[in-house]
Amino acid sequence: MTQYRPAITRTTSAIETMLQHHSVRAFTNEPVPEDALQAILVSALSAATSSNQNSWSVVTVRDPERKKRLMESTGSNPFIAQAPVFFVWVADLSRAHRLAEAQGVDPVVLHYQEALLIATVDAALAAQNAVVAAESLGLGTCYVGGIRTQIDTVSELLNLPEYSYPVLGLSVGCPSPDDSAGVKPRLPLSAVAFDEQYDATAADAGIPVLERETSEYFASQGVAHHSWSEKSLIRWSSMRALRGRENNRGVIAARGLLDE
Repeated sequence: MTQYRPAITRTTSAIETMLQHHSVRAFTNEPVPEDALQAILVSALSAATSSNQNSWSVVTVRDPERKKRLMESTGSNPFIAQAPVFFVWVADLSRAHRLAEAQGVDPVVLHYQEALLIATVDAALAAQNAVVAAESLGLGTCYVGGIRTQIDTVSELLNLPEYSYPVLGLSVGCPSPDDSAGVKPRLPLSAVAFDEQYDATAADAGIPVLERETSEYFASQGVAHHSWSEKSLIRWSSMRALRGRENNRGVIAARGLLDE
């Protein structure tokens, strides 16, 4: 397996787990043990959460038919149905709404963009804790942003309440022996981490480095590919890349999370 590894002089088992992260899109049919699932979810629960509001939830999906329907609603990625477990991480302000309603309080702030951002960040932080936990247990993971392609369909499949929306999916399972993906290169640290103030020159200077290392990575995998820049420009210049998600502001607003 091709490995990309930045140079560091100090490490721990947690750091080693994170440095070895790569998306796994081929799984065995071996189930994820219940104690492993519990450890993953408790790790997610330990993630930072804004003002201890816990503005997130997660739905664990193991039912084959439901996984299949989620796969179809997210772009037909077969690994979603193949993985024994599929998590859907939810930005969840419904709990706060129910609490306010029970106490006769008008939760006016919950309809502003800031509340939506808080809940979305909370969900993402919990999901990342889950990824580190799962991979430390020898499991493979793959995030699925396509969960936002059909928010209404996914919400109905999972019985998500008003004032919530699915942020991302996460496939989890034992990696297949056929999984040959390596750790993909990232921008050099100097292109993303700055002292005191942002440095656009340094940020852009990392692009040729990533271009070269990405090309070497895909060559080692025997995979034809666009250059990193070409792929980025295709992603950000074509509305087709959104696959309907350009309408999500209205969908999210209709779920009570934003004022139109």
